[in-house]
Amino acid sequence: MKHSQTIGFIAVVLAILVCFMPWVFIESRNMTITGFKAEGTRFGRPGMFIVYMGSIAALLFLIPKIWAKRVNVFLTAMVFAWAVRNYLILTTCAAGECPKKQIGLFLLLAFSAITMVMSFLPKIDLSKQQQ
Repeated sequence: MKHSQTIGFIAVVLAILVCFMPWVFIESRNMTITGFKAEGTRFGRPGMFIVYMGSIAALLFLIPKIWAKRVNVFLTAMVFAWAVRNYLILTTCAAGECPKKQIGLFLLLAFSAITMVMSFLPKIDLSKQQQ
């Protein structure tokens, strides 16, 4: 794919921006959990890992070297795994109450999955690499 690096870069940026959107709403405490705001819970700031690793992955999408593409596969897989982890932890029912899932959590999963798939399809000119 000739546009895989551009699509991957845009997906990483969108995944980082989704961390500012609501992920879960807990009715009993009347609180909305985002990637950076989870006061009153023990979730911490689950979006920080995505911001750090996603920023590095975005830079690696822009570097046209083989080592950058190989490292990017690992980083984007970590970002996707963290997004799945956030989905599982934040949507778990506790004490008979299930949090309401918001659109941000689904967008996070989608954009991180797109990012990972695009890292599997690097645009590399092998004739330049072998010279």
